Amino acid sequence: MVKILFICHGNICRSPMAEFIMKDLVEKAGLAGEFEIASYAVSTEELGNHVYPPAKRILAQHGIGCEGKRAQLLSKRDYDEYDHILVMDRYNLKNIKRIIKDDPEGKVRLLMSCAGKSSDVADPWYTGDFETAYSDILEGCKGLLKELTGSAL
Repeated sequence: MVKILFICHGNICRSPMAEFIMKDLVEKAGLAGEFEIASYAVSTEELGNHVYPPAKRILAQHGIGCEGKRAQLLSKRDYDEYDHILVMDRYNLKNIKRIIKDDPEGKVRLLMSCAGKSSDVADPWYTGDFETAYSDILEGCKGLLKELTGSAL
């Protein structure tokens, strides 16, 4: 089983979008039983909150549900639990190091690196552009799935 963890600041916009986009991709590829996919925050300010309504709406517009998801906080032990830890931006990358301290296995990287890019997924909390965030996350998730399975979608 391949275990994937997506990380953003509050776990109410980008990382839950990535979690449910990736779940949708592996389901459509007939691989759902081969993956465990989750998302967490590096900040405590949104803990327990549901997915932010505009993020939930953009997922729904693409036929993806996220019911029941509540923001959770990354812990040091999560590093050992997951094979791949994908981070939405450099700010989160810096903050994840504060929590896990070290990345000796090279598990932590930017999601967009899976799409061959060095860019961040812009935070729609500030930009208001949930469609662009969705497109970037989808591109990163497709790249990750291709990397892990060898097949393109």
